[in-house]
This record gives sequence, structure tokens and C-alpha cells, in this order.
Amino acid sequence: MQRPFISWTTKMSVGVAVLDDDHKKLVGLLNELHDGIAAGHGTETLGKILDGLVDYAKFHFGREEELFAQTGYSDAPEHIKRHRELAAKVLEIQARYNKGLFDALSLTTLAFMKDWLNEHIQGSDKSYKAHLNASGVH
Repeated sequence: MQRPFISWTTKMSVGVAVLDDDHKKLVGLLNELHDGIAAGHGTETLGKILDGLVDYAKFHFGREEELFAQTGYSDAPEHIKRHRELAAKVLEIQARYNKGLFDALSLTTLAFMKDWLNEHIQGSDKSYKAHLNASGVH
């Protein structure tokens, strides 16, 4: 069996079960997209997977930001800025793909998403762990 493109590990845990579950889902969607490209799936199938990834990322970012607002997280503005930057890049990829520019969804693009997800979870997401846990969010 082929190794997944990206694997969620306990090292990636942010100490908040619902956010860990979101991250696992995002990892799964990115793997599904990678596998679809590798298997040569058609543009309609890949477009649906990409749409699902974009929609779930928006949902997840909203969930994090809601927790920040509820708990008064002081680094929220910088964290939200990072969310907006990624959302803009991914929406641009999605728009290009939907216009028929199928090279927008390349292995390079997936590598960028994988790196961003890894760095974001293990960097800025881990930085809110102590705050959210101290606020009773586990």
C-alpha cells in the first residue's frame, strides 16, 4: 500500500479535540486530492474534491477564530491574517482550476498546501494550545 501524501500524527495535536479532528479531516482531503491526481481522475472529480477542501478549510478557520473570540486570544489578529493569506491563495487556485486552467492543481500546488498545513499546525496552531486549554477548551 502506498504511503499517504501527508500523515496526521500525534505530534501535530494542538490539544483541542475538535480542532485536531478538523486537522485530520484537512489532511484526509489533501490526501484524497493527491490520490485523485495520481490516479488520473477527471477534472470534475478533482474539482469536487478541491471544492470540499476549500469549504472545509473555511469552516475550520471559522471554528478556530470563534474560539479565539470566545477566549480573548491575544495573538488572534496575526493568526487570522495567516488564515486569510492561505484562503486567498487557495481561492485563486480554485478559480484558475474552475476556469479550465488545470495546471493550477499540480503536485507543486499540493506540496505548497502540504507544507503550509504542516507548518501552520505545528507552528501557529500549537501556539494557541496553552491559551485555549487554560480557558477550558480541550
